[in-house]
Amino acid sequence: MTQPTYLLALDQGTSSSRAIVFNDHGHIVGTAQQEFPQIYPQPGWVEHDPLSLWHSQRDTAQKVLAQCNLTAADIRGVGITNQRETTLLWNRQTGVPLHNAIVWQDRRTEALCQQWREQGVEPLIQQRTGLRLDAYFSATKLRWLLDHIPGARAQAQAGELAFGTVDTWLIWQLTGGQSHRTDISNASRTLLLNIHTGQWDDELLDLFDIPRAVLPEVHASVADFGRVQTGLLGPGLGPVIGGVAGDQQSALLGQACLQAGEVKNTYGTGCFMLMHTGHSALQSHNGLLTTCAAQLQTKAPPEYALEGSVFMGGAVVQWLRDGLKAITHSSEVEALAASVNDSDGVVLVPAFAGLGAPYWLPHARGSIQGLTRGSGVAHIARAALESIALQSTVLLQAMQKDASHLPHLQVKALRVDGGACSNNLLMQMQADLMGLPVVRPQTTETTALGAALMAGLQQGVFIEPGELRERLATERVFAPQWSRDQAEAKLAAWATAVQRS
Repeated sequence: MTQPTYLLALDQGTSSSRAIVFNDHGHIVGTAQQEFPQIYPQPGWVEHDPLSLWHSQRDTAQKVLAQCNLTAADIRGVGITNQRETTLLWNRQTGVPLHNAIVWQDRRTEALCQQWREQGVEPLIQQRTGLRLDAYFSATKLRWLLDHIPGARAQAQAGELAFGTVDTWLIWQLTGGQSHRTDISNASRTLLLNIHTGQWDDELLDLFDIPRAVLPEVHASVADFGRVQTGLLGPGLGPVIGGVAGDQQSALLGQACLQAGEVKNTYGTGCFMLMHTGHSALQSHNGLLTTCAAQLQTKAPPEYALEGSVFMGGAVVQWLRDGLKAITHSSEVEALAASVNDSDGVVLVPAFAGLGAPYWLPHARGSIQGLTRGSGVAHIARAALESIALQSTVLLQAMQKDASHLPHLQVKALRVDGGACSNNLLMQMQADLMGLPVVRPQTTETTALGAALMAGLQQGVFIEPGELRERLATERVFAPQWSRDQAEAKLAAWATAVQRS
């Protein structure tokens, strides 16, 4: 009898947990999703209940297997992908969390970051970690927990506590507390990992005052992270957790961006663009981050990516719907924007929460510029979609500048995924502004697909990463239709509008 070749991807996001079963051709067999509460204790603070994260993920896994009429014995391997930087701390003996998870969006440690910036430590941090000194990442969140929970620091130093990002918390729970591990892509988002050695960095641990005893073991993204405890997913021996990566690195893999110069952009609430840079950890001089890509082989040299994030992507469309009341449903924006030929000089800068990469202007504020008596809501809707494409184009240009001295990092196309990539007008705008083909795959669940592919590699379902490319079918390619002069005029108007914001 042939072995079953189903792979289970656990996709733990910021607002919901999902479980997706894939077959060995990378096709979706079944999916289950469950939202969980967002907790806002005070302005700028964002938390999750650790048990809600775990229970929602466990319940969706059990639900999708029941839906597909499968048991644990039918699942060849489990892959995990997760919201990154979110920080948890729990007791090693009891497994009880000491506090809510502090979510990546949380800004409570900004003053602490400013203090350290003034001490001049940011260049060292950027050189070791590829990241900026920012409240976004895990180290300052962990420091806050150790400083604010009574007795936590002493317990941590005594080896009684475990820290983890969301992947580590799920691995711990799935294995019944047997495995305290993370992968290199998640570890590279903590501000504590030296991305050049792949090890926790003692100097950074001293700087942030983090006891080494709380940290998980760091593994390649394709590795044995432990076996799911028997009975958790129904009858039969629990499958091995064989693949783990942070959501954006998992999407890079799910898009089969395996070679230097390949780029993907995920259009969600924000936009996340990653360029694979091979074995080169390029330090950005244009406001981007350097991060570890998913590492598919244990003994191979590490692989890297340049990353930039746009804070307001699909969130601009939500604002049109909820704030401006211009549309009733987000799906209506395409038709409204397409009802005019262009934005007629209207430029919308959606700096509702400042501007992310490559600007890093936390105090910038949103604006609508270029309004005339003839401007209508359709022009604003079109300008809103353009703002997503313009911000992403500026990110790509920053990547191209950082990579300009390396001829093997020439970008030939942009691969896209995420909810807003279904908007054909937006994708055409993106192709026109970048002057590059925009490639949309048939499976836009690329984050979960990346997790399944890693589990499949670890279990020998796939022999080598190149097989992944063959499994990625293209749904549509958007070819650029504008001249470069047209695109440059749009980008120049955008740059002026950003300066005014």
